[in-house]
Amino acid sequence: MLSRQFVRDNPEEVRRALETKGVDVDLERLLEVDEEWRELKAEGDDLRRRRNEVSGEIGELKREGDEEAAAEAIERSQELKEELAAVEERADELEAELEERLLELPNVPHPDAPVGDDESDNVEVRRWGLEDRRGLPDPVVPHYDLGEELDVLDFDRGAKVAGGGFYVAKGEGARLEHALVQFMLDLHRTEHGYTDVFPPVPVNSASMRGTGQFPKFVEDAYRLGGANEEPYDDDDLWLLPTAEVPVTNMYRGEILLDDDLPIKHVAYSPNFRREAGEHGTETRGIVRVHQFNKVELVNFVRPADSYDRLEGLVGEATTVLERLGLPYRVLEMCTGDMGFTQAKKYDVEVWAPADDMSDGPDAGGRWLEVSSVSNFEAFQARRASIQYRPEEHESAEYLHTLNGSGVAVPRVVVAIMEYYQNDDGTVTVPEPLRPYMGGIERIDGGEEVGESAVGDG
Repeated sequence: MLSRQFVRDNPEEVRRALETKGVDVDLERLLEVDEEWRELKAEGDDLRRRRNEVSGEIGELKREGDEEAAAEAIERSQELKEELAAVEERADELEAELEERLLELPNVPHPDAPVGDDESDNVEVRRWGLEDRRGLPDPVVPHYDLGEELDVLDFDRGAKVAGGGFYVAKGEGARLEHALVQFMLDLHRTEHGYTDVFPPVPVNSASMRGTGQFPKFVEDAYRLGGANEEPYDDDDLWLLPTAEVPVTNMYRGEILLDDDLPIKHVAYSPNFRREAGEHGTETRGIVRVHQFNKVELVNFVRPADSYDRLEGLVGEATTVLERLGLPYRVLEMCTGDMGFTQAKKYDVEVWAPADDMSDGPDAGGRWLEVSSVSNFEAFQARRASIQYRPEEHESAEYLHTLNGSGVAVPRVVVAIMEYYQNDDGTVTVPEPLRPYMGGIERIDGGEEVGESAVGDG
């Protein structure tokens, strides 16, 4: 969140952030609440001072034996006490409102971030791997059709056990997902200096607020034990939408030491999102599903180091795709598309050649986001109260948090199934994954189970 002092001192900058990010918040009301709260705090301080003075007078008058004057002073003290209580009660109400309204303010974009309304205003930074791409079948079969033909993706049975937007990976399809997860964990641990974290899957509301998912994105979350409406009672637990939430909140409310930084954590988790507002899009296949596997990279750094670390994170995410030989591009996100919590953000998109659904290369295809790499500066750290002490004798400061997917699994599966597809309908396994799949070089599918298999025979 933004600090009260920052909003108070920089209202025009906050207005620009609201405008360029397309967020509708009543900033004027927030400023009015803040002004009234500060006036009441000053009034409360004055009442407290006056009451203390009267209390001193009471003792002095009693020592002098002036009981009548002492009684009058006691009456004034009681009046001041009641007045102070009323002022403090109103100040507490305003402070609670102020805190809620501050949570609604988005992060202020970095001055260098492209200004724009939507994804059409994002800026392409670079592409990799397209000029020397491998030869492909004509046509390339979309992953959802090929997955069913090879019996490695089962959409009907996924919907049977969990509903629309869920799928079952089977046989070599399941092994491919496991292989991708383990390959990425090993890469980030051994080459990029990350420490593994295996976090809880349920997270509480405080954690969701700490990283900025709440209150804005509550409709996208899966709650355990009730509706997505306050008050959140029962167990107050939610299925995590990304490992960013539990890993960042590991240090919520703590003061770290300068020697602790930077902290680099890598975490695998299943992730759960309702994708509210996205109904009717990507209904076929595994591009947009309600449960998906992801390896997440979370960094805690000194403020002076955060933008160098942002570029490093982009390199760590793209290394995954380069090792797998998958063409990709990097986009710098404009203000209207970067999101609520980010100060600066890049998207890494892998090329899936089967469906001509976006502005892919000449061979057709589309770009699929597999990693969003973000610098939140102190926005999350302030919400979650994560600080560090630069020197032992110095005051604690808010550190900067960053994260990026390293990377999301299902869309990489899509890219592998389409980009490494062969004329005979098999899929070549990228070399780095073969040791994790028992040496399998090609995915050639399994035998279908059930009456449908007999009928097809």
